[in-house]
Amino acid sequence: MSAHTATRRPFLRSLCVLAAGIAVSAGLGLSDARADVLTDIQKAGTLRVAVPQDFPPFGSVGTDLKPRGYDIDMASLIAKELGVKIELIPVTSTNRIPYLTTGKADLVISSLGKNPDREKVIDFSDAYAPFFNGVFGPEDVKLTKAEELAGKTIGVTRGSVEDLELTKITPATATIKRFEDNNATISAYLTGQVQFVATGNVVAAAVNDMTKLRRLGSKFLIKNSPCYVGVAKGEAALATKVNAIIAKAKKDGSLNDIAQRWLHAPLPKDL
Repeated sequence: MSAHTATRRPFLRSLCVLAAGIAVSAGLGLSDARADVLTDIQKAGTLRVAVPQDFPPFGSVGTDLKPRGYDIDMASLIAKELGVKIELIPVTSTNRIPYLTTGKADLVISSLGKNPDREKVIDFSDAYAPFFNGVFGPEDVKLTKAEELAGKTIGVTRGSVEDLELTKITPATATIKRFEDNNATISAYLTGQVQFVATGNVVAAAVNDMTKLRRLGSKFLIKNSPCYVGVAKGEAALATKVNAIIAKAKKDGSLNDIAQRWLHAPLPKDL
């Protein structure tokens, strides 16, 4: 064995020990840096929630310019149970999930329906609100199934559950006009830009409460799509806590109170 080789071996052993130490330290650093969102919320003392601002009765702006609705009450309930303050972040149908995936919000409570594509990107809580999607239009016009939309024009909010489901069932000769938010979708119907609109039953009811112009009559059901709280992928602790809060709210009647306040109906027993 040469002197050169004998000298190298202690050096190599020292290098390996140093490298191992760096790897362990780096691993510990990564572990510490990746604290879960629930812990972050509790440390900050604030829950950031993405909520709708143009989707009554789930979320809108009142005459006092403050947000109001089913989803706002739900967000406040969760914050109260967590013992933290609430920060409401107004979002639209198209940007609500990106707000969650980029860390701009801790939760999405925005009349969010569940589908396979969304489940690839985010996780969902248990259902907290009933929601039924359907096609609505003039009360004096008969329309009972998707096939009868042939040659008709239907308005829908881009990226919504009803947009995805309507696209699957409309005839090729039907025209789907997509709008960036729910206000634009409903306005398009009320001003005659579209003949029918695909939306939720509670939205149609809210519109009919606000105006007698082109009242929305129910034509046919597209999908029963309850609302869920959106949680970022991998945040199991936060998802578990949110589910526990929802279960408690169902049991003690506080969630039923929210449903009665905004939907004017009791919470369905099968929710």
